[in-house]
Amino acid sequence: MAEPHAQPHAQPQAELHAEVVVVGSGMGGATTAWALAQRGVDVLVLERGERLPREPQNWSPEAVFLERRYKPTETWLDRDGRAFVPGVHHVVGGNTKVYGASLPRFRESDFGEVEHLGGRSPAWPFSYDDLEPYYGQAEQLYRVHGLADGDPTAPRRSTDFPFPAVPHEPYVADLADRLREAGVHPSSTAMGIDLREGGACVRCATCDGFPCRVDAKSDAETCALDPALATGHVRLATGTLVRRVVTDAAGGRVTHLLADGPEGPVTVRGERFVLSGGAVASAALLLASADGPHPHGLANSSDQVGRRFMMHNNAHIAAVDLDRRNDVVFQKTLGVNDWYDDGGAGHPLGSLQLLGKVQGSMMKSHATRVPRRVLDAVAARSVEWLVMGEDLPDADNRITLEADGTLRCTRRARNTEQHALLHRRAKKLMRRAGYDVVATQHFDISMNSHMCGTVVAGHDPATSVLDPWCRSHDLANLWVVDGGFFPSSAAMNPALTIAAQALRVVAESTLAG
Repeated sequence: MAEPHAQPHAQPQAELHAEVVVVGSGMGGATTAWALAQRGVDVLVLERGERLPREPQNWSPEAVFLERRYKPTETWLDRDGRAFVPGVHHVVGGNTKVYGASLPRFRESDFGEVEHLGGRSPAWPFSYDDLEPYYGQAEQLYRVHGLADGDPTAPRRSTDFPFPAVPHEPYVADLADRLREAGVHPSSTAMGIDLREGGACVRCATCDGFPCRVDAKSDAETCALDPALATGHVRLATGTLVRRVVTDAAGGRVTHLLADGPEGPVTVRGERFVLSGGAVASAALLLASADGPHPHGLANSSDQVGRRFMMHNNAHIAAVDLDRRNDVVFQKTLGVNDWYDDGGAGHPLGSLQLLGKVQGSMMKSHATRVPRRVLDAVAARSVEWLVMGEDLPDADNRITLEADGTLRCTRRARNTEQHALLHRRAKKLMRRAGYDVVATQHFDISMNSHMCGTVVAGHDPATSVLDPWCRSHDLANLWVVDGGFFPSSAAMNPALTIAAQALRVVAESTLAG
């Protein structure tokens, strides 16, 4: 039986109203709601899902990875029309409920134009310095543990991490020494977990990819939405799926939303509206809301809504030391960024970061034909890394809707040559560090890793959807605050950048009124 949650949700009625209506309760939506609450703004957050239950299955690899207990039942289409189940989670807190809680800042270089082996990533419409103060605020809000020293690519900071880095367990500390001997500079991973004095984190083996049963992960529900609700300025309506954004007769302002609630159709009115459903869902909603003044979708005079879809070029490698068992419990505390800005040939390569410890039952979700006893033996001697490279924006990589409303995600990965070099470099590094075998799992479209770019921000309304503060160029009272605004994907986990931009939007734009 699920454990009760401290914050009951409100049941939506036939018509709802708020000064600011936020669609989505993930990193962008929850952080936006929290920041508005600090200013006393009346906010209504709409979430299509419910609160994820706290239950024993939260920490069950079989339930999470094999039974896919918390994944949606919906399917999307890939570029060839094949159906797949996307790697998204329709729950309060969104994908942050199961993310790995790695919360790095983007590097200064990520905000400028960068030449890659596979092409060029564009400059952002604001700089790292513009976002830097809000990175510090987001780190405080999301309880980030880290260490500023040791990373050769660490960006400038005006404030220190709010909490010290998560200590390495002996196996990982030894791995760091082996990597240094192999010629790189391993550094601590910036992590959002509650290791404060008296904090809830127990450093379990079921963090990365799992819901946290003790609310110790710095997810959007725990760190932002629930504190926002506690102010009394924010309300939450769960089980409410927004179907359409409706504008006035002139098409210059949003008047209301049409949604399906637990008890039937719901009309939601407000003065200002924020879409934070994630890069795919927000773009799809704008496209589905086409009307007379906006025949190709709302906020789409530039024809960029849904285009420039990106997700990182990712691979998971498992390095196996046949002579040594890996007894680590909380593994995700180390990264290697030596080749982030320059892989040695005048172009960047990307980043490496430890994953949470993979168990044999988790491997079974991919290696379906390998006996479980073999996978358990491999997992007992392996260490797992995420090899992350930058995807590049391409107008033909896009989100579209079929005639029946089914979502199609058309993507041909860009910059794959660069990621292949990083992958080879990572495997060689593991072998120099003493590992005998390195196995690889490349992420496919269904894993939807770090989706972004579908409602790009920029200065020019002819080539972008949003302004630098995430307000629509076309609609005066509509903002989109999620990974969709990213002009480029960089090669770092995006969550902290989404949170920092949400804080910046509330502080510097007219969203708060």
